[in-house]
Amino acid sequence: MSATADHAEERTNPATRLGFEPGQVVQEIGYDDDVDFDLREGIESIIGSDLVDEDYDDVADAVVLWFRDEDGDLTDSLVDAIGLLEDGGVVWLLTPKTGRDGYVEPSDISDAAQTAGFSQTKSISVAKDWSGSRLVAPKR
Repeated sequence: MSATADHAEERTNPATRLGFEPGQVVQEIGYDDDVDFDLREGIESIIGSDLVDEDYDDVADAVVLWFRDEDGDLTDSLVDAIGLLEDGGVVWLLTPKTGRDGYVEPSDISDAAQTAGFSQTKSISVAKDWSGSRLVAPKR
């Protein structure tokens, strides 16, 4: 694929920046009617299958965790996510952007990730209303 085609896909599919690959199992946690449906569809397009839900009972290559301030304890949610991941898996923590309902302070994300044992490696804008933090689970 040419560099121009790569850039065109990045503009049309925001999920390309998240690093998903065909064939991966991606588990989605925290789905609600406020999620970004274009981003979800983009992830499914890349991996070639539907996202699996919170009831999936096997390990996943990655977890997409939609989290809003009113969703409870972020550290607990991240600890739960670790148990669902394949070794070397990542969690994309998706939180509402500044000024949106459910906004989560970056310091709260950092503290929760560190307490849960994750390393935060990247923070990016993933959609109009959502920011993403890439969290890497510790090696087991």
